[in-house]
Amino acid sequence: MAKKSWSDLSPTQRKVVVVAGVVETVLSAWALRDLKRRPASAVRGPKALWLPALAVQPVGPIAYLAVGRRRDA
Repeated sequence: MAKKSWSDLSPTQRKVVVVAGVVETVLSAWALRDLKRRPASAVRGPKALWLPALAVQPVGPIAYLAVGRRRDA
Protein backbone atom coordinates (compact mmCIF):
# COMPACT_ATOMS: atom_id res chain seq x y z
CA MET A 1 0.00 0.00 0.00
CA ALA A 2 1.47 3.34 -1.05
CA LYS A 3 1.93 6.10 1.48
CA LYS A 4 -0.70 8.84 1.14
CA SER A 5 0.33 12.43 0.73
CA TRP A 6 -1.46 15.33 2.39
CA SER A 7 -3.35 16.12 -0.82
CA ASP A 8 -4.67 12.53 -0.97
CA LEU A 9 -6.42 12.88 2.39
CA SER A 10 -10.05 13.90 2.67
CA PRO A 11 -10.89 17.12 4.54
CA THR A 12 -12.09 15.07 7.50
CA GLN A 13 -8.86 13.07 7.61
CA ARG A 14 -6.85 16.29 7.45
CA LYS A 15 -8.79 17.72 10.40
CA VAL A 16 -8.18 14.54 12.42
CA VAL A 17 -4.45 14.72 11.75
CA VAL A 18 -4.28 18.40 12.74
CA VAL A 19 -6.34 17.89 15.93
CA ALA A 20 -4.23 14.87 16.92
CA GLY A 21 -1.07 16.91 16.39
CA VAL A 22 -2.38 19.76 18.52
CA VAL A 23 -3.42 17.37 21.31
CA GLU A 24 0.00 15.68 21.21
CA THR A 25 1.79 19.04 21.36
CA VAL A 26 -0.33 20.26 24.28
CA LEU A 27 0.16 17.02 26.24
CA SER A 28 3.92 17.13 25.66
CA ALA A 29 4.18 20.78 26.71
CA TRP A 30 2.04 20.19 29.80
CA ALA A 31 4.08 17.15 30.85
CA LEU A 32 7.41 18.91 30.23
CA ARG A 33 6.32 21.98 32.19
CA ASP A 34 5.05 19.85 35.05
CA LEU A 35 8.25 17.79 35.14
CA LYS A 36 10.37 20.95 35.21
CA ARG A 37 8.40 22.56 38.06
CA ARG A 38 7.73 19.49 40.20
CA PRO A 39 10.31 18.66 42.89
CA ALA A 40 12.16 15.37 42.43
CA SER A 41 10.52 13.97 45.57
CA ALA A 42 7.13 14.33 43.87
CA VAL A 43 8.14 12.33 40.78
CA ARG A 44 8.17 8.53 40.57
CA GLY A 45 11.63 7.63 39.32
CA PRO A 46 14.47 9.93 38.28
CA LYS A 47 13.47 13.14 36.54
CA ALA A 48 16.43 12.64 34.18
CA LEU A 49 14.83 9.45 32.84
CA TRP A 50 11.39 10.97 32.41
CA LEU A 51 12.75 13.67 30.14
CA PRO A 52 13.68 11.35 27.24
CA ALA A 53 10.54 9.30 27.91
CA LEU A 54 8.47 12.38 27.08
CA ALA A 55 9.90 12.23 23.54
CA VAL A 56 8.19 8.89 22.90
CA GLN A 57 4.96 10.11 21.36
CA PRO A 58 2.20 9.88 22.49
CA VAL A 59 2.94 7.26 25.16
CA GLY A 60 5.62 9.17 27.11
CA PRO A 61 3.62 12.25 28.11
CA ILE A 62 0.53 10.17 28.90
CA ALA A 63 2.56 7.76 31.04
CA TYR A 64 4.21 10.61 32.92
CA LEU A 65 0.92 12.39 33.60
CA ALA A 66 -0.82 9.15 34.60
CA VAL A 67 1.83 7.39 36.72
CA GLY A 68 4.98 9.51 36.87
CA ARG A 69 3.68 12.08 39.32
CA ARG A 70 3.17 11.41 43.01
CA ARG A 71 -0.21 12.67 44.17
CA ASP A 72 0.67 12.59 47.88
CA ALA A 73 3.63 14.94 47.72
